[in-house]
Amino acid sequence: MNRNLLHSDPQIATRQRWMGVLARAGTGLTAYESALKETEYSLIRAPEIGMTLVRGRMGGTGSPFNLGEMTVTRCVVRLADGCTGYSYVAGRDKQHAELAALADAHLQGAEHGHWLSRLIEPLAALQQRQQAENAAETATTQVEFFTLVRGED
Repeated sequence: MNRNLLHSDPQIATRQRWMGVLARAGTGLTAYESALKETEYSLIRAPEIGMTLVRGRMGGTGSPFNLGEMTVTRCVVRLADGCTGYSYVAGRDKQHAELAALADAHLQGAEHGHWLSRLIEPLAALQQRQQAENAAETATTQVEFFTLVRGED
């Protein structure tokens, strides 16, 4: 995740980081499903699918423009201890959205350290390895172009 996009408040930046890891986890969260669902919880907003507008910037720094729409799934849960978890995930995966919201709620509770070390850190490490593998694979297909200058007669 680009560190420049993180909030200046360290607590908010920490939560932004784990929310990003959870959003990118995909099916990786299913391995933690039984542990996440051990605690009693209620669905405040059941997983629902919708659309959101994606904006881009030319060259990453230029004027913003509307790139298009994408499908997202969101969910809100509340644990028995009162912690509320939220999630927005790309695509149409209701199970992923519910598990990500549960993880967010657990991470705000008394067992924050446990969930951080047992869930977020392994998922973040896996995502970094996958990103490095993709970058290495992409680098092998890189083509460098050059221009020959023709002599003037």
